[in-house]
Amino acid sequence: MNVLDVDANEFIEKLAQELKKVDKIKEPEWAKFVKTGVHKERPPVRSDWWYVRAAAILRKVYKLGPIGVSRLRKIYGGKKNRGMKPEHHYDASGKIIRLILQQLTAAGLIEQVNGIKKGKVVTKNGKELLEKVAKSVQ
Repeated sequence: MNVLDVDANEFIEKLAQELKKVDKIKEPEWAKFVKTGVHKERPPVRSDWWYVRAAAILRKVYKLGPIGVSRLRKIYGGKKNRGMKPEHHYDASGKIIRLILQQLTAAGLIEQVNGIKKGKVVTKNGKELLEKVAKSVQ
């Protein structure tokens, strides 16, 4: 089965478990205290949210690549509650997304391309990992 044919939530959970085994992908010390964007009021509740976000970003790079930090910030952003004023869309934290992309690049799962469209794409090793996880989700 294809990566995009399986249930996304179940796939991301399994992929997050696989990414925990990769030694290049580590949650920084400050990740326990930060919000994922200015539109959020509190930090994430899950203790392993870093790996879940890394798995979601890896799937998005596979699906939409070549893609960069700017577009990923828009995807993971959201509406901010501004009290009586109308809500506005705010982008997600660029530092978190940038660091996850750097870790995925160091692990050899994604790489930078400079063609007509510049951005990150999944490497051969990344595709193999994604397809292996997709087969286990069935």
